[in-house]
Amino acid sequence: MLTGITLIMITLACNSYIVEQTKRAHFSTIESISQKKAALVLGTSPTLKNGQPNLYFTYRMKLASELYNSGKVQHFVLSGDNHTAEYDEPEAMRLALIELGVPDSVLHLDYAGFRTLDSVVRLKAIFGQDDAIVVSQKFHNERAIFIGQNKGIHLIGANAQDVGTRYGVKVQIREYLARVKCCIDLYILHTEPHFYGEEIPI
Repeated sequence: MLTGITLIMITLACNSYIVEQTKRAHFSTIESISQKKAALVLGTSPTLKNGQPNLYFTYRMKLASELYNSGKVQHFVLSGDNHTAEYDEPEAMRLALIELGVPDSVLHLDYAGFRTLDSVVRLKAIFGQDDAIVVSQKFHNERAIFIGQNKGIHLIGANAQDVGTRYGVKVQIREYLARVKCCIDLYILHTEPHFYGEEIPI
């Protein structure tokens, strides 16, 4: 029982710490977001297992297109998982943004964004950007910004519309656990991305 209580306390502590450290670095309106050269868009599947649209994906793409159309950002790094030929998050984001009117020429694909840590670190290491916007839902942006703070990368979050509690409860629970893993990766394991590779400066 003591172990269970300890784990709960650690989980809550990691969550509170990340929220506190990032609370002034993410925004929910276009007007409040500073103009930057590039934005990092964090990937997820465009559809759910039942074939229905994934609203996390839909809302992120909508916000990314609005950032471009408002002149807040000039380029995008679309970072996500591409572990099989049938599952390609960066390409799905590219197609969605083109459909929303964003030019293909400003879209830069990061196929090795297997985790948020990989996406954030590779933004600087591969694409040469250490001062950028990150586009995802608020809870995800908080973790990305926190990773950036610990890796010398200044990120401000553009918070995409969130998904209702009933729809996203599993995601929220997973996020609590991800924050514990994030702290372990940064402070204990000093985890690096799975891959680096050739630089692609923007």
